[in-house]
Amino acid sequence: MSEKEPRPSGASPQAGAVTVSDVQELIRRKEEIEAQIKAHYDILESQKGVGMNEPLVDCEGYPRSDVDLYQVRTARHNIVCLQNDHKAVMKQVEDALHQLHARDKEKQARDVAEAHEEAMSCSQGQSECLAAPQAFAKVNSISPGSPAGLAGLQVDDEIVEFGSVNAQNFQSLQNIGSVVQHSEGKPLNVTVTRRGEKHQLRLVPTRWAGKGLLGCNIIPLQR
Repeated sequence: MSEKEPRPSGASPQAGAVTVSDVQELIRRKEEIEAQIKAHYDILESQKGVGMNEPLVDCEGYPRSDVDLYQVRTARHNIVCLQNDHKAVMKQVEDALHQLHARDKEKQARDVAEAHEEAMSCSQGQSECLAAPQAFAKVNSISPGSPAGLAGLQVDDEIVEFGSVNAQNFQSLQNIGSVVQHSEGKPLNVTVTRRGEKHQLRLVPTRWAGKGLLGCNIIPLQR
């Protein structure tokens, strides 16, 4: 057999647990076997270049005396064994690379699936935020017969949108006052939440018998 036995062909790296280091080790063994095969071919070349198939007897059927028969037979035997070992290692390299590529594809598929799930989760979270925007003010009181009462506003309604004012740009009640002053006689879209439900109202700031253009009292929500 060869001077340094490689791992038997059946002892491939454990299925499902192949690493890059395993592949590198297999390649190192392959190169080692190739070096040993070359060394034995060099021995045959030094023996009159007998090669693997040259006869070792003369024309009369006697063993040749011009070569070292033991050395030639040993080199030939080792070459045959090493070639079998080389074939087995090459098969292990092929199988290991296949497992590595398959595992990489599975990991890539998992990464894509996780990224998609995360994106969907973020999108759903944003949709939920958009579907349930934050209220920033509350209706504290309403005068009977006022524009606010006629529009359907009720005490304890939480205001989500008042014209162009929302939780993102609301700073003080002056924001609402400014919108009201510039919208006299014009309909304003007002969104409120009432007992957990969202309501869309149309409020027209108008001069009426009472004070102001709305006839209601609005206070900021303390969050």
